[in-house]
Amino acid sequence: MARSAADWLERIQTLDLPRKVRIMNVCGGHERSISQAGLRNALPPNIELIPGPGCPVCVCPEEDVYQAIQLALHEDLTLATFGDMLRVPVNVRKTEIRSLEQAKAAGADVVPVASPQEVVALARATPERRVVFFAAGFETTTAPVAAMLAQGIPENLLVLLSGRLTWPAVSMLLNSGDIGFDALIAPGHVGTIMGPEEWEFVVDDHKVPAAVAGFESDSLLASIYSVLRQMQDGEPFLDNCYPSVVQPGGNPMARKLLTDVMEVTDANWRGIGTIPGSGFALRPEFSRHDARKILPDYGDEARRRMGEMPAGCDCARVVLGRIYPDQCRIFGVACTPRNPVGPCMVSDEGACRIWWSSGRRTRAEQAAE
Repeated sequence: MARSAADWLERIQTLDLPRKVRIMNVCGGHERSISQAGLRNALPPNIELIPGPGCPVCVCPEEDVYQAIQLALHEDLTLATFGDMLRVPVNVRKTEIRSLEQAKAAGADVVPVASPQEVVALARATPERRVVFFAAGFETTTAPVAAMLAQGIPENLLVLLSGRLTWPAVSMLLNSGDIGFDALIAPGHVGTIMGPEEWEFVVDDHKVPAAVAGFESDSLLASIYSVLRQMQDGEPFLDNCYPSVVQPGGNPMARKLLTDVMEVTDANWRGIGTIPGSGFALRPEFSRHDARKILPDYGDEARRRMGEMPAGCDCARVVLGRIYPDQCRIFGVACTPRNPVGPCMVSDEGACRIWWSSGRRTRAEQAAE
């Protein structure tokens, strides 16, 4: 019989853990579940849960967002993208347009969408007009984009792809010499697509306990219990705590579509830099639908140098698990969901937005209590 969240929490409470244990939860969806359920407060105080690099909106290169804004403003086209991308700011003067939301307000044809199918329908409804799909996301979002292209799309539809793989960022952290965590909770939805096996390197190469988790409290607590037991026993292994959905080998069709339509490339992560083998690019067979090859490039080397986080913003350190969101210098002061300075305050998967929405307040307010 499946154990409840309360059962797992009780089992965690019985473990003898004499020192602080730092567990990184890679996924923004995990961070949202942890925060909304209040799991940090429910766990023993020596268990530290660290948000990791699992927010695709947060790490989408600034130059890609800038390119999308400029295409929307200066080219005769419709720019479609997922809703979270509309408010991601770029690094320009305050008098200039800083987001797709502002571009839309200035008259650009920018359309928020929820799925690739919605983009295809939009392109088919306006065959005389070019439509560009700005598609940013990890494997779970990129696989449906691959399926869309494999099935065939209207000639007037182009894709500005900014897809990323999740595991290379974790590999970079583990190889950095300053790991910052003792165990890892891997994302269940990525495991559903790619299979749990791609996280075996965490255990095999680095001897770090790991578990794949779903998004309910019972699965998350089961994974936390698993990695704590692994640490206690000194026998790290990769545990699948989401077996109802995550199967060995993942989703073969989704993986085949990704391989057939896209190739893996080195890719830039905002504020972090280039991570080898961490990005998706369209294969040459799909170049007639590749916005990067068809449309003007509004970026240059100066733009690339500007592509870090805004001044004062610590989003990159938050994404890498170096600091908590409320340790950012501008969290809750200059940077709020109503007026986001950095991308981590924009998306529902961004740790700063999640912490704010879950009731975390500024450090100044906390110090005044």
